[in-house]
Amino acid sequence: MKPVVTGFSPSRRALLAVAAGVIGELAVGFRLSGDTAVAQTAGAPTFQPNGVVRIDRGGVVTLISPYAEMGQGALMSVAMLVAEELEIEPSDVRIEHAIGDNARYVSPLLGEQITGGSLSLRGAWKPMRQAGAAARVMLVEAAAHTWSVPAAACHAEAGHVLHPASGRRVAYGALVEVASTLEVPQDPPLKTGTLRVVGKALARIDSPSKVDGSAIFGIDVRLPGLRYASVMACPVFGGSLRRVDHAPALAVRGVRQVVELPNAIAVVADHTGAARKGLAALKPEWSDGANASLDTAALVSTCDTALETQGLIAETKGEPARAMGGAKATYEAVFRLPMLAHAALEPLSCTAHVRPGSCEIWAGSQAPGRARNEVALALGLSAEAVRVNNLLIGGGFGRRLQSEWITQAALIARQVDGPVKVTWSREEDMRQSSYRFHNHSRVKVGLDDRGMPASWDHRIVGPAVMAWFLPGYFRNGIDLDVTGGAYGPYVLPSLSVDFVRNDPPSGLLVGNWRGVGDTRNGFIVESVIDELAHRAGRDPVDYRRALLEPGSRILAVLDRAAMEGGWGNALPRNSGRGVAILSAFGSHIALVSQVDMDEQGRIRVPRMTCVVDCGRAVNPSIVRQQIEGGIIFGLSAALFGKITVRDGQVEQSNFHDYPVVRMNESPAIEVIIMDSVEEPGGVGEPGTAVVAPAVLNAIRSITGKRLLSLPLDPTMVQPA
Repeated sequence: MKPVVTGFSPSRRALLAVAAGVIGELAVGFRLSGDTAVAQTAGAPTFQPNGVVRIDRGGVVTLISPYAEMGQGALMSVAMLVAEELEIEPSDVRIEHAIGDNARYVSPLLGEQITGGSLSLRGAWKPMRQAGAAARVMLVEAAAHTWSVPAAACHAEAGHVLHPASGRRVAYGALVEVASTLEVPQDPPLKTGTLRVVGKALARIDSPSKVDGSAIFGIDVRLPGLRYASVMACPVFGGSLRRVDHAPALAVRGVRQVVELPNAIAVVADHTGAARKGLAALKPEWSDGANASLDTAALVSTCDTALETQGLIAETKGEPARAMGGAKATYEAVFRLPMLAHAALEPLSCTAHVRPGSCEIWAGSQAPGRARNEVALALGLSAEAVRVNNLLIGGGFGRRLQSEWITQAALIARQVDGPVKVTWSREEDMRQSSYRFHNHSRVKVGLDDRGMPASWDHRIVGPAVMAWFLPGYFRNGIDLDVTGGAYGPYVLPSLSVDFVRNDPPSGLLVGNWRGVGDTRNGFIVESVIDELAHRAGRDPVDYRRALLEPGSRILAVLDRAAMEGGWGNALPRNSGRGVAILSAFGSHIALVSQVDMDEQGRIRVPRMTCVVDCGRAVNPSIVRQQIEGGIIFGLSAALFGKITVRDGQVEQSNFHDYPVVRMNESPAIEVIIMDSVEEPGGVGEPGTAVVAPAVLNAIRSITGKRLLSLPLDPTMVQPA
């Protein structure tokens, strides 16, 4: 499969509330009812009953995927859904990425064309099957019409329509013209019972091209007459360009021009090497602005101050104040989480061609419809005058939900005659990112005479990203993402959750990071529950069991993880196990982590056992891949992840000072998928959220010390 190149975790309650205001007929941007097929003229070359399925006269089935592929298997998953209903094999599906268009390709759960929040498959589950089913019904009707037999006497099989009574058989391609004249069924019947494709561990159709190098990512775009640009923004957040002498760059062979933007400069050349060399030759003068003295200590201090402020009540249950006042004992802890970068393997790259009255973009975006609108606004064009061609993404993790880098490329291209590919260096990508901002929490728990929670008070300090990113998830001054999962899956008699908004200084871009709210609150809640278990002299697994709904899916997952992870089995000295659970993204997950520690306090994580109930596993291989990848991503953050600021600039620049887990540091990971017939849940992010608490809970079992901040501080870890 080769893409064509042309010319959060909100709570269930929040999801339902937002979706209610978003979902239309099918809420996927293509109509399956009340209209005739797209190709209605005699001799139509293709049959396209909706915006995502197209069949040509040769029988080639093309799927236009509304979802971006950034390694998570979205293309394979949606191909399996369509292939299931269309009675073909996923390997027979040719896939194109949809262009950026919020009207045509809106996510039913997010309100615009977005791939994120582990919501793609959940949103695609019914609409994409309906798209395939509609095409199947119309093809069967076309064959029945041709043969003058009842449609009920025919059925689809292996890319053909069959009439068993007469033995007749016709390929889909031969039915294109007739099918194109039929009405699209309003509510096409979906297959039930045992499914033929869904549930099988099939090889991904996007893998071969990635292995042989033919796959086209954003950074791979080649166009006739293409120029290449390297870019540098003001190192200080919110700063601007004062002046720059172009001559040193223009003296470099292959450099064509220098483009100035209000806060950045770009060097345009015949190839990237010349552009980078020309950029390095420049000595720009910057106006640092208000953030010139900004540092991490000031950001942390602001968060700590905010912790002393009463926040807006996000959720309450029972009589928390009365229960706290009558508690037999209390436990209180303050947690501090650092800024994090996404550190994706593929640096940001965007190709843009601006012509009089129009603009065309080639990039890998998680939100191409939003990119289209933002480029149009920046260039003073209508959205219809901008085309965004979406491509494969070499790692997103939430960074490519933002579009400022695409807009920047368009503004540079406006000053260039012809198409230009703007590629950020790794250093630029690290220092000008959209970060997960500092998050602080204070949890106070009132305990009964058995050491069980009688009241739970959680104050959360963080930015209101959803206020501007997805306002539907920002209600009454509360960011529903930041406060999501504030007490985990536990049944508590009384609780209070309040939110104190603490946005970053102007110029510092923050946004969504893999696992969104649950990577913050999951760590905090699971750390607190684990500590309460130890203080009560209870086994941490048994303590959790007592707080979970009997017969619940999360309880079943915890029990299975404890069994498979060897919970309670003897370990060598200075080794321990930790557990963490999460119900989020429509899935339920439990992780048991083993940690070994040497006499100097250095740790190794040799094994992790993860059990997930994600509903129906459309492709079990992809589920395992995503859980494994999420675990490695989460372990990197827990052990190493920290962005620091000095003099208004990010200090980290590459993987040498923002490390990720290497192969020799990776644990053996076992992923167990629970059987389920429930609708699919998300799997791209839950694995990330349970890693840090499971590891630190294991360290607590070895050392007796509760670590309240991330990343892991080696100076705080010593064997007991």
